[in-house]
Amino acid sequence: MLLTLTTTHRPATDLGHLLVKHPDRVQSFDLPTGTAHVLYPEADEQRCTAALLVEIDPLKLGGGRGRRQAATPGTFTLGQYVNDRPYAASSLLSSALAKVFRSALRGESRARPELAVAPIPLAVRAPVLRCRGGAELAVRVFAPLGWAVTATPIPLDEAYPEWGDSRYVDLTLTGTLRVADALNHLYVLLPVLDDAKHYWVAPDEVDKLLRAGAGWLADHPERSLITRRYLAHRRALAGEALARLAELRLADETPADDSVESDQPREAPRASLAVRRRETVLAALRASGASRVLDLGCGGGALLAALVADRRFTEIVGTDVSSRALALAARRLRLDRLPERQRDRIKLWQSALTYRDDRLRGYDAAVLMEVVEHVDPPRLPALEDAVFGHARPGTVVVTTPNVEYNVRYEGLGAGRFRHADHRFEWTRAEFAAWVDRVATAHGYTATIGGIGDDDPDVGSPTQIAVLTSTEQTTRKEETTA
Repeated sequence: MLLTLTTTHRPATDLGHLLVKHPDRVQSFDLPTGTAHVLYPEADEQRCTAALLVEIDPLKLGGGRGRRQAATPGTFTLGQYVNDRPYAASSLLSSALAKVFRSALRGESRARPELAVAPIPLAVRAPVLRCRGGAELAVRVFAPLGWAVTATPIPLDEAYPEWGDSRYVDLTLTGTLRVADALNHLYVLLPVLDDAKHYWVAPDEVDKLLRAGAGWLADHPERSLITRRYLAHRRALAGEALARLAELRLADETPADDSVESDQPREAPRASLAVRRRETVLAALRASGASRVLDLGCGGGALLAALVADRRFTEIVGTDVSSRALALAARRLRLDRLPERQRDRIKLWQSALTYRDDRLRGYDAAVLMEVVEHVDPPRLPALEDAVFGHARPGTVVVTTPNVEYNVRYEGLGAGRFRHADHRFEWTRAEFAAWVDRVATAHGYTATIGGIGDDDPDVGSPTQIAVLTSTEQTTRKEETTA
């Protein structure tokens, strides 16, 4: 089995740091079913390709449990050797990915920590992939994740085209993503397309699925199919996984209608609006130079997970009025499994944003991501006082829906909000007026923008404001003087 990962990021050889595998060496790893090799067919400043080659021992695969054993009398002896599993990408390759690129799957790189959390141009190729559902299914599962997908059916026999296509495809994915995201997509979706697992699916597979699918599976339009196939159609396990994904969707306040909170039109593969929102917020935090960050109204922890992945954020606090949401965030972050040093960076506090909380004072930045619209308008002055007046972080990043864009969502009737708990949704003029009033009252300067596709008539689906305190601005000017 063969899988290649290519980048044209400059310098392209940084791929070796992200995968924690040196381009100048061939490295081999023992597997329960054979041997995995990592090598670099090309590695220079302009282009670098890492190849994962998995050689399967048919005797181990056939039930030898790691030892060469004689065939049981009466069995089909050649069945130990004649098997499509050693030749087609499948759960065997997925397991090899998990063992060989363990640090890369977690988004860790000691040598290039800033690059590990950054999207870079990538191309993935699996030249022989069993795809039960054909090339169309490969597009359905990979395209919503931001990949451009080319899945070419492989003929049964090129000499006899009238025989038609085989059940295999030559898959190529191209896109600009984090290496960790790319590997996690492959880890989950290779066995999904194969619709088979080479090992017994135990209950702990649910945790593996949710861990690898963090940040993308809950919002995937094919999450039901992916969950069922990954868990080998075990109904009880699939039901548990889907229920937990539904909890994450609820905590992240993703509307039930998948057309809402997705960019329009949907023909071209792209990251979802939720992902683009998080990326924009993270970019604003990085630009502010913040290292100690508050996620106010953190919900199920989607933004917290992204903050934890970036080592520049040395102290991360998530607050929410809901203890259930905080429990979901703790589960998403796997706090009980993190090393102590990592766990010490994170705090989860129950707190209401309409009351002053001394614990929140003195932080570099705070985020109110899709939060203010959940507050009753008469209570907004209390939130403004608690956040901008009392806690007074150096930078505050605020995102909220643009109600003018709602006409672009199918099924969202006039007067309806994007979420049942929204107390209001602002027009662009209303949001700008609120930001200006808050900034003037509390000594902040502000910039306002949009997130998502910019419609010439109704603007972007999400509005964003970055407010910087006058003290923070003065410090920056003194530093650069």
